[in-house]
Amino acid sequence: MKSFIIKRLLLLIPIFFGVSIICFLLLYMIPGDPAKIIAGEGATKEDIESIRITFGLDKPIYVQYFSFIKGIFTGELRSIRSGEAIMKEIGPRYVGTIQLALASIIVSSTLGILLGVLAAVYKNSWIDNLAMAFALLGASTPVFWLGLILILIFAVYLKVLPSGGREGFKSIILPALTLGLPSSAIVARLTRASMLDTLSQDYVRTAYAYGIPKRKVIFTYALKNALIPVVTVIGLQFGFLLSGAVLTESVFGWPGVGRYIVDAVFSRDYVVIEVGILITAMTFVLVNTAVDLLYAVLDPRLRKG
Repeated sequence: MKSFIIKRLLLLIPIFFGVSIICFLLLYMIPGDPAKIIAGEGATKEDIESIRITFGLDKPIYVQYFSFIKGIFTGELRSIRSGEAIMKEIGPRYVGTIQLALASIIVSSTLGILLGVLAAVYKNSWIDNLAMAFALLGASTPVFWLGLILILIFAVYLKVLPSGGREGFKSIILPALTLGLPSSAIVARLTRASMLDTLSQDYVRTAYAYGIPKRKVIFTYALKNALIPVVTVIGLQFGFLLSGAVLTESVFGWPGVGRYIVDAVFSRDYVVIEVGILITAMTFVLVNTAVDLLYAVLDPRLRKG
């Protein structure tokens, strides 16, 4: 297990440089001169050249890339809009996005696994039909629309939850539900399919034949093996939650990385965009690495793979 963990962690190094190169080149290849965009309309050639020198845009592309990487680790990269260090600005927002994503994962995995297990155990019953109807409804509901409906119900009419901001536990409930409910639909469908396959296995029938209680067979023997593909999907759903957080953070006024990147796009702060995209992508990679490790815990055969 130790060597398996070391191999997975070492893979993060080339992945980081690969993702950083892609992020850097994508913005570099966008048509237009960043210096002219920063300078704005009516700027003189001297102003544009001064900006190009200030931000190192006059240097070769490989020098700009290594300066970009160095600036990330040293904290020297600064926002074009505010002039503040990007890592200092993005730190609290990153914490906010991670809090929102983790809360959404808890909602989606808990609700999705519970509905999937119930649907599989009570196959073709009204419980199964109701759970799958919820899954279909959740998978086809737009995130921004769901967020507005939840605000209308719980903040405007019932007045039990805040409509936005990041102040206390109550403020994260509606954003987490907005992101987590659609994701839980996918988890529920996959859990149902995986549980149905697991419950038909010989070892499950043998456990029933030995007189082991049904609840213990389901939650001790069947569910652990059924969770193997579900854990993978939950890890992949984290990427959906990070992308959906851009809309959710805007709807609820949640100060996160997604909203920070959107503001940077409107202000044409390309350095912030690069850093924000890189941090978001690497977060997704780290989560999937953690999922690989958890996958190996659930299925010991993968440790030798």
